[in-house]
Amino acid sequence: MKRYRYAILMILVIGLIAIFDRQAAASSVNNAGLQLKQMFFVIPPIFLLLGLLDVWVPRTTMVKYMGKGSGIKGILLAFLIGSAAAGPLYGAFPVAAVFMKKGVKFLNLMVFIGAWSTTKIPMLMFEIESLGLKFALTRLAIDIPGIILIAFLLTKLISKGEIEEIYKNSETMA
Repeated sequence: MKRYRYAILMILVIGLIAIFDRQAAASSVNNAGLQLKQMFFVIPPIFLLLGLLDVWVPRTTMVKYMGKGSGIKGILLAFLIGSAAAGPLYGAFPVAAVFMKKGVKFLNLMVFIGAWSTTKIPMLMFEIESLGLKFALTRLAIDIPGIILIAFLLTKLISKGEIEEIYKNSETMA
């Protein structure tokens, strides 16, 4: 019961809303259904690719290119993978869990998640088309250093013990 307490609470809240406004409750249920449908189309391909990544890419290769001694090439690779990714942000977290299992450095994980959420190539193309090249490049010029700065800050502000705990917990998820 404790595991599903938030889902149960939401069902009760929607039930309470239905007492006062059936239209709002129906709209809430409809929106939740659409979100679940979207997740069912996004999550399976991500897990398929993760399975292939887990089998095809040896841990030593990931450590070499994105591990502790990777330096700038690890940051650039994390940016490229995150920017080329498709799908909503919640798709980045299972990928990050596999990256942790493969020995990717915490800084590179933070860059990867930042790039996935902010610098997607399809989004850049849309911005260039709708808002203009100047806007898109200005946003990138602000976002890229911002992502790197935030990743460095998180790496410095989170203790090594907490980072180790995150990696330990990720082993049960990946």
